[in-house]
Amino acid sequence: MTTAILAKAATESPFRSWQSDQSIAEQCGLPVNQPRVAVLIPCRNEEAAIAKVVSDFQHALPEAIVYVYDNNSTDHTILEARAAGAVVRRELLQGKGHVVRRMFADIDADVYILTDGDDTYDAGTAPAMLHMLIDRQLDMVSAARQDSVRHAYRPGHRLGNALLTGLVTRAFGTGITDLLSGYRAFSRRFVKSFPALSSGFETETEFTVHALALHMPVQEVRSAYRSRAAGTASKLNTFADGFRILRAVVTLIQQERPLQVFSSAALCFIVSGVVLGIPVVMEFLRTGLVPRLPTAVLSTGLVLLGFLSLACGLILDAVSRGRKENKRLAYLAIPPLEPTA
Repeated sequence: MTTAILAKAATESPFRSWQSDQSIAEQCGLPVNQPRVAVLIPCRNEEAAIAKVVSDFQHALPEAIVYVYDNNSTDHTILEARAAGAVVRRELLQGKGHVVRRMFADIDADVYILTDGDDTYDAGTAPAMLHMLIDRQLDMVSAARQDSVRHAYRPGHRLGNALLTGLVTRAFGTGITDLLSGYRAFSRRFVKSFPALSSGFETETEFTVHALALHMPVQEVRSAYRSRAAGTASKLNTFADGFRILRAVVTLIQQERPLQVFSSAALCFIVSGVVLGIPVVMEFLRTGLVPRLPTAVLSTGLVLLGFLSLACGLILDAVSRGRKENKRLAYLAIPPLEPTA
């Protein structure tokens, strides 16, 4: 009966008004006086695994509504997800970031569990993540991946993740050891204050930076990570997407820590200018002449650039602080989820 109701809700046209998530929960016989839990599964071309993923999370979290957002699949992903009992919706803009933005905007819940549709994450970890989030009043619980099958986590991805995680934690502080994990639990406060500006796999980086920059309470759990289902292929390109993620990390550091970035550049400019200018000054003091005029001009220009960079950093830091205050106020405007008795 529950599967039939969910399948009926899933067949509605994306251009019509959807049933409210509260209404879906009531029709399915889910408790309405308990925290509303939504399992979010963005996917594309995952017909071999999506039914098992939906079934596993329905079993692990029977009180949750499972949503599958299809991102232009060319196989039978939608049919498999509907048959498994998920609420299926579509996002036509290609890219995981676009799908996450749509899910966070459309779905109304108290707790959100985000996972992938390739059956690489362990649904059995979800209840622990849910209880930790609620009982400790956290805003994000991230699942750090541990190989349950040899070579499930590709060495290139592991190395890139370690380097990017180190860069982010150095800039924003510790708390997350697996920056690119796609398996997370979020509070309503987090989801409804998250700007979701990225379009692709950079969205996981945005999750972490958003939480750490606003000093949200976050925690991490260990979770098994297994190989993809047979007949499926990863959508993540090691080099192309790795470069995009690195660019996103650098951009976020520049936006959130402008004084740190520009003061470092200022230091480099000023030190270079001083090193080049010392021989010119010494020669001038000794002879009263400036025979190396190009070096003197270059040295002066570098020092001026250094002070200009420092001034830009101070101005942008004030702007960044104002943006952070606004984001913090938006976050605080959403009431927290009270821990269960």
